[in-house]
Amino acid sequence: MRSSKVPFLIAAAVLLSGMSIGIQTQAQSPVPKAASTTITVPSMHCMGCAKKMAGELYKVQGAGQVLANVEATTVTVRTKDKEVPSPRALWEAVERAGYQPTRLEGPSGVFTSKPKS
Repeated sequence: MRSSKVPFLIAAAVLLSGMSIGIQTQAQSPVPKAASTTITVPSMHCMGCAKKMAGELYKVQGAGQVLANVEATTVTVRTKDKEVPSPRALWEAVERAGYQPTRLEGPSGVFTSKPKS
């Protein structure tokens, strides 16, 4: 009787270990984040600059939340309703505010000059 229980116990241990691996893998999968675009604007030196740019960036279709980091000289635009704002429209919004972006990084790619679309 002992010999018939051993294969059963080994099979049960293998099955249980496989199940726990599957559970761990699912728990470790990343949670999807809202898409965002980060724009580097070296001439942004105060919150007044940031507010000017944010005012123009909020006008871009698909732009949700605008967050400025004056120390890092970056502005991050989070998408609204899963829309991806046009990189060109974001770049031009910063220009309309009177500033020159030097880098734009988002779901559409990385740009160091004005995007074509």
